[in-house]
Amino acid sequence: MGCYRNSLLTGILFSRKSLTTASATEALTALRRSPGDILLICDIGMPEVDGYTLLRQIRALPSEQGGTIKAIALTAYAGELDREQALSVGFQEHIPKPVELQVLVQAIASLVN
Repeated sequence: MGCYRNSLLTGILFSRKSLTTASATEALTALRRSPGDILLICDIGMPEVDGYTLLRQIRALPSEQGGTIKAIALTAYAGELDREQALSVGFQEHIPKPVELQVLVQAIASLVN
C-alpha cells in the first residue's frame, strides 16, 4: 500500500491502481476525470483546502461524477469531536495518525466489500 507519512495528502484508489495527488484541487480534478468505483483516503490538515472542504465539494457532485464515493479520513486530528466532524461531512471512517496498518487495511476492506 505504500508508506504513509505526514506529507501524504490525498490518495485515490482505483480498484488496484492508486493515484496520489498533491492537493485537494488535484484530487477533485482527478475524480471528475475518472469517476467510478473509487475509495478516497484523505488527510484533513491539508494546505489551502482541508479534507472536510474537499469531501463537501465531492458530496456536492452528482453520483455519476463521484459524489457518493467511499472516503476515509486519515488524520492527526484524533479527538472524538474530530471523528464526529469527519463522519458528519461524509467520511465513512476516521483513522488517527500514526496509522496502524491493520486498522487501515480493515477499514479499506470494510468499504470495498
